[in-house]
Amino acid sequence: MWLLLAFTSAALLGFYDVFKKESLRDNAVIPVLFLNTLVCSLLFLPLILGSAWGWIGEGGMFYVPQTGWEAQKYILLKSCIVLASWIFGYFGMKHLPLTIVGPINATRPVMVLVGALLVFGERLNGYQWVGVALAVLSFFMLSRSGKKEGIDFKHDRWIYFVVLASLLGAVSGLYDKYLMASPENGGVGLDRMVVQSYYNLYQLGMMGLMLMLLWWPKRKQATPFRWDWCIVLISLFLSAADFVYFYALSLDGAMISIVSMIRRGSVVVSFLFGAMLFREKNLRSKVVDLLLVLLGMVFLYLGSR
Repeated sequence: MWLLLAFTSAALLGFYDVFKKESLRDNAVIPVLFLNTLVCSLLFLPLILGSAWGWIGEGGMFYVPQTGWEAQKYILLKSCIVLASWIFGYFGMKHLPLTIVGPINATRPVMVLVGALLVFGERLNGYQWVGVALAVLSFFMLSRSGKKEGIDFKHDRWIYFVVLASLLGAVSGLYDKYLMASPENGGVGLDRMVVQSYYNLYQLGMMGLMLMLLWWPKRKQATPFRWDWCIVLISLFLSAADFVYFYALSLDGAMISIVSMIRRGSVVVSFLFGAMLFREKNLRSKVVDLLLVLLGMVFLYLGSR
């Protein structure tokens, strides 16, 4: 069951990337990100209030347990990590082809494994080392494909933005493992609905401050904001993808390493739309890069069984 949910989350994430790319074309990043957090918060606020007022029964799929600051401080930290990843990722995606951004994001499971190696002292087996090597090779090949479009991986700041976003996303994935694990297993043992509901609210508050302090005073000199219904679709698909993801992690036997790798399969959806909808270039060489990423994920899967 949790494997099916992981694949569902991957498909939803792929469409999330497509709508994000479309909404950012010739558009101001900060207002788009603010509206994304606003819509996500409006989706989960009724669940928080309904749970507190007894409208949603305890133990139900959408029930949000009440928690104090002892739990909320962990969620606030997650919000900071995720929002930082989003900010770098949104700016990077606005200025780079989706067929470049997708494969870079798909290397995130490798970063999670390396993080587990460094933070949790885990050891990689032969299959996992092959997966890591293929991911590194795919990144090198992708840099060669990018040069054909005038993108220098060593000196293009938007590439660094996407890489940093992926690194922070990997940190968030490792942190999810810590938040969801029971205290007996060295974790915090937080409820999945508490995490997803409240981290959206915290992000809304932080993005509201950024909007008013950074973008609003200079809005006339910056890229103008235009409304696009894709902004709403960003929030809907992201919330659905995260809901399915957290639900999968809450099931018995679910493995964060496998779920994380399957979710990166979203690159297939975003790559196809990048080719068909956005008419991006140099697809033949990028397909090779994508296949290397996917092959690396297969080896990571084999090594994590």
